[in-house]
Amino acid sequence: MEKDIKTIISQDGITVLSLCDGISCGMIALERLGIKVKQYFASEIKDIAIKVSKENYPDIIQIGDVNKVSYKNGELFTENGSYKVPYFDLMIWGSPCQTFSIAIPADKRVGLNNLEKSGLFYQCARILNEVKPTYFLMENVRSMRNSDRDIISSYLGVEPIMIDSQLVAPALRKRYYWTNIPNVLQPKDKHIMFQDILDSGYTDRDKARCLAVIDSRPNKTPVKMFHRYYSTGFTTLIFKNKEHYEVCVKEYQRLSGGKRKCTASDLDGYDGNIFDGVRYMNQDELERCQTIPKGYTKCLTRNEAADVLGDCWTIDVIANIFKNL
Repeated sequence: MEKDIKTIISQDGITVLSLCDGISCGMIALERLGIKVKQYFASEIKDIAIKVSKENYPDIIQIGDVNKVSYKNGELFTENGSYKVPYFDLMIWGSPCQTFSIAIPADKRVGLNNLEKSGLFYQCARILNEVKPTYFLMENVRSMRNSDRDIISSYLGVEPIMIDSQLVAPALRKRYYWTNIPNVLQPKDKHIMFQDILDSGYTDRDKARCLAVIDSRPNKTPVKMFHRYYSTGFTTLIFKNKEHYEVCVKEYQRLSGGKRKCTASDLDGYDGNIFDGVRYMNQDELERCQTIPKGYTKCLTRNEAADVLGDCWTIDVIANIFKNL
């Protein structure tokens, strides 16, 4: 079978099914490697993600809701129609992580039990069993509970490899990857520092914090921006220079009475200007953190781009896995 697949790749291209496709990161990674794609079917329901995908890859076949996808006797059934597809060379997905992630309150971290979010894994696993592709890849957060990780491994018949995107990118992003693609190893460390990819300003971090959808909902007042950054760790701020960062820390410690953090309400009515000039990453910098091509999300606003980039894969990590196709 491997010989046949190599022939398909070199002559006609591969056929791909991407579930929970987002902005079609799988397509970018395949293109980056020079692997020709014959057909790429994408199941996605987020409008702004589909908009980006269509803008960059108009030939991708959008098939809608993953819950309405099935495959039988060489035919792919979707809410957008049915398609004759004799076989799939590659099936990829990263089901939603919202109820897996350590970033949410503990009482909402119910993992696979939430069938509308992280539990969509079961739909993807069903489709995988129907499609039986030559190769598959699934991605999700490292911070999921071990019990959820073990259930997924049992369903897929493989153990995950953990890769942190910081090896190939300027941002932290620990993720599990389950795949039957052979010989997947850790990528070589490219030593890309966060400071290296900034258009301007200073960062106190070697690497940006993990991109998340919360980056699409930025606080607007400088003091609240710093508070979220310094006390929660869920966003990344950029300062005018190193001295500016140091005076911001000093001022925040004064406001918090010497504690590591205060509450956001403690900062209501703050009228100083010490924090003025702090900023979030711009759209180009957000793309660089995920090793996305420059301008890939240009059809969106900055905050919309932060939303879909928080969902997406780090391209150079995926390319590192796909190179073994």
